[in-house]
Amino acid sequence: MLFSGKALSVQMLDNGIAELKFDLEGESVNKFNRLTVSEFSDALDAIEKAGDIKGLLLTSGKNVFIVGADITEFGGAFSAGAEGIAELMNKNNDNINRLEDLPFPTVVAINGFALGGGFEVCLGCDYRVMGDKAKVGLPEVKLGLIPGWGGTVRLPRVVGVDVAAEWIAAGKEQRPDAALTAHAVDAVVPSDKLRGAALKLLERVAAGELDYQKRREIKKSPIPLNDTEALMAFFTTKAFVGQQAGRNYPSPVNAVTSIEQGYKLDRDAALKIEQEQFIASAQTETAKSLVGLFLKDQLVGKVAKGWEKKADKKIERAAVLGAGIMGGGIAYQSAYKGTPIKMKDINQDGIDLGLNEASKLLSKLVDRGRMTASKMGEVLNRIEPTLSYDGFDDIDVVVEAVVENPKVKHAVLTEVEGKVSNDTVIASNTSTISIDSLAAPLSRPENFLGMHFFNPVHKMPLVEVIRGEKTSENAVARVVAYANKMGKKAIVVRDCPGFLVNRVLFPYFAGFAMLVRDGADFQQVDKVMERWGWPMGPAYLMDVVGIDTGVHAEQVMAEGFPERMGKTFTAASDVMYEAGRYGQKNGKGFYVYEQDKKGRPKKVATEESYELLKPHVADRREFENDEIIERMMVPMATELARCLEEGIVDSPAEADMALIYGIGFPPFRGGVFAWLDSIGLDNFVKMAEKYSDLGALYEPTEGMREMAASGKTYYGNK
Repeated sequence: MLFSGKALSVQMLDNGIAELKFDLEGESVNKFNRLTVSEFSDALDAIEKAGDIKGLLLTSGKNVFIVGADITEFGGAFSAGAEGIAELMNKNNDNINRLEDLPFPTVVAINGFALGGGFEVCLGCDYRVMGDKAKVGLPEVKLGLIPGWGGTVRLPRVVGVDVAAEWIAAGKEQRPDAALTAHAVDAVVPSDKLRGAALKLLERVAAGELDYQKRREIKKSPIPLNDTEALMAFFTTKAFVGQQAGRNYPSPVNAVTSIEQGYKLDRDAALKIEQEQFIASAQTETAKSLVGLFLKDQLVGKVAKGWEKKADKKIERAAVLGAGIMGGGIAYQSAYKGTPIKMKDINQDGIDLGLNEASKLLSKLVDRGRMTASKMGEVLNRIEPTLSYDGFDDIDVVVEAVVENPKVKHAVLTEVEGKVSNDTVIASNTSTISIDSLAAPLSRPENFLGMHFFNPVHKMPLVEVIRGEKTSENAVARVVAYANKMGKKAIVVRDCPGFLVNRVLFPYFAGFAMLVRDGADFQQVDKVMERWGWPMGPAYLMDVVGIDTGVHAEQVMAEGFPERMGKTFTAASDVMYEAGRYGQKNGKGFYVYEQDKKGRPKKVATEESYELLKPHVADRREFENDEIIERMMVPMATELARCLEEGIVDSPAEADMALIYGIGFPPFRGGVFAWLDSIGLDNFVKMAEKYSDLGALYEPTEGMREMAASGKTYYGNK
């Protein structure tokens, strides 16, 4: 054994071949934390001192190669400024350069994931052999960063500028076929033959059959582009990347800039350019927010796993009541992720609708080459359509997804409770109705709770798990375990009208209603909020959600919180609803919807909406962008603070992630509480006070005022 540490080891094999194996002690994956980076350096010391090595094989002792840097170490380094960031990056840059400069060939066996720094160390090797189930990629832009250990230097020299810029700017994981086509890897082999194939290739290279030195020279030299080729390549690429990324996400353009400024330079000079661009990206608010989101996402997952461990049993069988679009989506997601599910409805038309929804989603995967027809058949076979309750006594979790009507839900819930075992957990997919009120007629309320999916189920990651006053810990644990198994992000909240996401969303809509009432153009409001970072403005969002759905939910909110959410005027949504304009679902709402060339709904503004609104609103006038943003965001922020203070949600991190997962709050802002920290609570209180005449929704909570006075933040100094 040449080297043995807690993160990696080096041992001699036959024929002068050494194997460097990454296997981080106490972790399920390998990552470049400070320990791994330090031991990598020590291992290279040992390798360089050994005089009899003819080739080096890099492998992993885990199911993945290396997933990248340890993001938890970024906070302290980034807060130390440019010097702290450079210190964090320098040692592993040196390591990969030393690996690339060894006086013998290197081959890496890529299993599982090789992402970020994990792929960058692969690029430092002479040859790359990839398992047929593995994925590679440089996802740093998703954290507001760029590759920092040579990704923008080596990848364009290996695969070409265009492909490298596309891969890095998109931040996507690449499958073996794409990696092989791009020449990012040299071979793809079955996973069970990976190590043997990589070792055989290394023996051939060591024997002189392949020229590894020529490959190294390409990676260490300038890219052979003339000025005209470079001008065309980088001008068009930066324009396209900038348009795709948008003004709020600068790192993709920074990555292309790094390639552009370094293409005429040798490796070491180009790496200095990359570090400059990395440091510039790391010091942006976007990077701070996106790194924070990554850590919050990890926290949410850890909390959900903690709940799952408390569950009394694994979820083997599920059922959904109501086989419409929502029920069909739930059935699809359950079956797709491996849990068999009964899909019950009271008539065959409902069953057909649910099965068609599942078939449509699966067919798209087949059409895109993401699933075989036989696999599609297996998934569909996990969905058992039924018009009766036969076999429901053997179900672990039942999800009720019938129409959003308390009387109908009471009838269905009491009926199903009599058909299942005393052990079965029943969950309602209600979006607004109180869990405690739905539990009232049940004989086993401890086994009942909410499981609120967001539409469309297969795309939206969030599931709100709502515990009622009498809900047991085990019921919560079992439903969270089911959500985890479905691949969803489960966040546990307490019961109240609207739960968490809708309770906070409707004050935002109330801010919109008051703006339109006071003469704002709904198109201007949409454009301003979209520019602020929302995927769609409030009028467009209402049209997509369904104005009829929104009006109903608004009534529930007003009954639950009359002081803040009751209104004394006719809102724009009420006007549209009374006119039968429900949004995309019937082709007209605030906007009119036409089909584009791909058959998707395209919004078009018409005068009809303005004419309908005219009797109910002030004369139209232009508002300052800042006033629109403030009047929209203050109600959302104050309501979310109330939810945290009331214990509806347990932590700022879970609250922020719920709004990002559930309604698309701008990720680059880090969440509502992160945004409040960035602007300062004292400034927020002053902002809110400007609009005190608009009512209680604009009144900061006592907790916010106390925090503002004492200089506290929701995330401390993190």
